[in-house]
Amino acid sequence: MFDLPDDDTLYQALLDRSPAYEGQAWVCVSSTGIFCRLTCPAPKPKRQNVHFRASPGECLAEGFRACKRCHPLQAAAESDPAVTSLLQALEKRPDHRWSEADIQALGHDPSTIRRAFRRQFGMTFLDLARQRRLRHGFASLAEGGKVIDAQLEAGFDSPSAFRAAFARLLGIPPADLKGDGALRADWIATPLGDMVAVSSAHALHLLEFVGRQALQRELQRLAKGAKGDIGIGTFAPTEQLKSELSAYFAGASADFQTPLALHGTPFYRQVWAELQRIPPGETRSYGELARAIGRPTAMRAVAQANGANQLALVIPCHRVIGADGSMTGYGGGLWRKQKLLEVEVGYRRSA
Repeated sequence: MFDLPDDDTLYQALLDRSPAYEGQAWVCVSSTGIFCRLTCPAPKPKRQNVHFRASPGECLAEGFRACKRCHPLQAAAESDPAVTSLLQALEKRPDHRWSEADIQALGHDPSTIRRAFRRQFGMTFLDLARQRRLRHGFASLAEGGKVIDAQLEAGFDSPSAFRAAFARLLGIPPADLKGDGALRADWIATPLGDMVAVSSAHALHLLEFVGRQALQRELQRLAKGAKGDIGIGTFAPTEQLKSELSAYFAGASADFQTPLALHGTPFYRQVWAELQRIPPGETRSYGELARAIGRPTAMRAVAQANGANQLALVIPCHRVIGADGSMTGYGGGLWRKQKLLEVEVGYRRSA
C-alpha cells in the first residue's frame, strides 16, 4: 500500500500540478464540496480548505462530488499508456502464455508494470492473462468439451498444470464438474473482472469475483450440499443475472430481481436483507447496520455476516464502510469496492 506524505507536501504538489501522486492521492475541497486530482487545472483552493485522501472512494464516502474538469472517477488505467497497451495486446492474443520477457519485448519494465496493474486491478498483468486463459477453458467445458479440449483451449501444455490451475482458482477439479448438474456454474465477464455465478433451475446460489480467497471454499461447500451434483452451464437465474449486471455497469439500473438462494443463519439473512435496503450511491457503517436490525451491540457479528455474503453486488456488502468513513475490507478487493462505489454515484444523482 502507498503511504501518503504529509499534507503540506501534497498541497505543494497540488499547486505545482505535479503528476507524482497520480492515482495515489486526491484532494477534497471543503469550500466547494468537490474532490479532484492533484493535477486539476481548476484554480487552487486555500490551504485551510483542503484535505487529502488515498482513494476516490474515501472522498465519496465523505460526501464530496467528483470534479467536472479533471474527472477523478475516470479509471486511472485509461490514462496510463503502458497499462492500455498491454490490455490491448492481451485482447489480441488472449491465448498466449505471457511472460515477463514478453512485457520487456514490448518495451516495458516488468516491475513497473507489476506495480501499475496491482494498483489498478488488484493483480499483476500475468495473473490477469492467466485468468483470461482459464476463462477460455471454462467456456470450452461449458460447451460440452472434454477436459483435454479445455486444457488446449486455455493454452496449457500439461494436463496436470491445467487441472492444478483450475482447482486453485475454483477449488474443484474440472473433471468433477458435470454438464447436467443440479447446480451449474457459469463464468461472467464484467468491467471489474470476471465473476463466477452458480444457479439452480430456480435461484442464484453464488456470485463472486474470480480470485476471491473464499471462492474455493464456497464452491466446495455448495458442491457438498448438492452431493457433488454441480456442473458447468447456465440456468434461467444466471441468464437474468447477466442482463441485470449489464444494466448495472451501463448505469441503467441497479435493481436486481434475480431470485436468490440464501445459505446462512437467520441472523445472517437478517443482515443481508438490511444490506439490500441500502440505496445505491449510499453507504452504511457496521454500527448503523447493527442498529437498523435492532442489535446495536452486535457490530462484530454484523461484520461477520457481511463477510459471509456470497452474492456479491446483488447483496451489496460493498456499501458498508468504516464508522470514520474509511474503506474497510472487501473480499473482492478494496480496489473493486472503490470502483463499485464510484459506479453508484450516478445512481445516487438519479435518485
